[in-house]
Amino acid sequence: MTSVHTHLHGSVGGDHDHHGPDRAFLLRSENITLAPGAGKGISTALLGAGVIGIVLAGIGSTMIGPLGKAHALASIHVGVMACLAMVLGNLWYVLLQSLVRAGWSATIRRQQENVATLVPLVGLGVIGVLIADLLLGHPLFTWMNKYQGDYILEGKAAWLNAPFFYLRVIVYILIWTMLARRMARLSLEQDRTGDKWLSAAAGKTSAWGMLVFALSVAFAAFDLLMSTDFRFFSTMWGVYYFAGSAYSGIAVCILVTAMLRRAGKLEGVVTDEHNHDMGKFLFAFTVFWAYIGFSQYFLIWYSNIPEETAYMLARKQGGWQVIFYVMAFGHFLAPFILMLFRPLKKRPVPLIIMSLWAILMHLVDIFWIVRPMVYSGQPGHTTDTIGLGGLWVDVVAIGGVVAVFAALVIRKVASGPLVAVNDPYMNQSLEHKNYV
Repeated sequence: MTSVHTHLHGSVGGDHDHHGPDRAFLLRSENITLAPGAGKGISTALLGAGVIGIVLAGIGSTMIGPLGKAHALASIHVGVMACLAMVLGNLWYVLLQSLVRAGWSATIRRQQENVATLVPLVGLGVIGVLIADLLLGHPLFTWMNKYQGDYILEGKAAWLNAPFFYLRVIVYILIWTMLARRMARLSLEQDRTGDKWLSAAAGKTSAWGMLVFALSVAFAAFDLLMSTDFRFFSTMWGVYYFAGSAYSGIAVCILVTAMLRRAGKLEGVVTDEHNHDMGKFLFAFTVFWAYIGFSQYFLIWYSNIPEETAYMLARKQGGWQVIFYVMAFGHFLAPFILMLFRPLKKRPVPLIIMSLWAILMHLVDIFWIVRPMVYSGQPGHTTDTIGLGGLWVDVVAIGGVVAVFAALVIRKVASGPLVAVNDPYMNQSLEHKNYV
């Protein structure tokens, strides 16, 4: 059996080589790498299914009425923004762990880096939606049609103008791409050289990167989601989107590591103790998302400003209120109660189910944000005419985007070592145990 070549120039996490698990055995090549071509078949199938789904959505847009194109594009936008949240969530975890020098997560961080580095590809999806919106006459970002005499839009003209908007979106994607690639590059270089000071360099990047990340994600959420209803505004919107990002991001990481373990990899490297900590994050952001969502709703209800209440009223009528109750129960109450129990946060199968459910609820959340804007306020469409007759278009469009994203994740995971073999905290992570 070949072993992965590691360089131990002293461990920041402490030297436990003689007292803990056999590092050389656990990090042997066959345990932390996939065979050449692994996952290629399923990723190709997912990629093909995703493309077919998106094409079917385009065909379906001609069959569901005069707003069909806006309907289909909105559904694709739901999928893209949900996948972007998953990518950004993993980027945030990478920055956070480097910033606080987390030891327990050394064995899972590579998978978070893998997902985070997909940000330029998901960013191309965002750009694709914007190009389609432009070609179709701005059915999503209706403020670009320049409603004459709308005093709210005129007041926001310095921010909501097309050239500045497009420039900002490109800047966001470049910032996230630079952060993700730098963190991944430092980690891969450490694999090659064993230089523990590369972890210090990653920590320095995280120190300023966390601030830049926070600001860019908040403003991107304003631009790409909130501006679909340019009359609406909420100062908590950026935090709300971040909460969904962290929530769905850790769910993706749980699924990736769980699937690798089921494939016979990462034996003794990622354990139920790591599952427990990832489960704690999933539980924490279940609560945090609900807290931010309720706080935003409470402030809108209390202030009773028409521009804000109209947004909520459109989602409390005509069938959309059902989705509100689905999220209240499925996004918060049910997972909150279930994940209070320690075994559910440790055992792989329940945690996989909870993670799949979390991703589904995240998709429902973005759907609830974006899709009502297609029919809300349109001439000839009452609150009872919300376009649910074209629900199959939503399913194939969102499912298609998610399938393409899953294919990209599988290919990225299979492209290199499954752990950061020379992370200076590796020994600590291999010995990690929860006591609370």
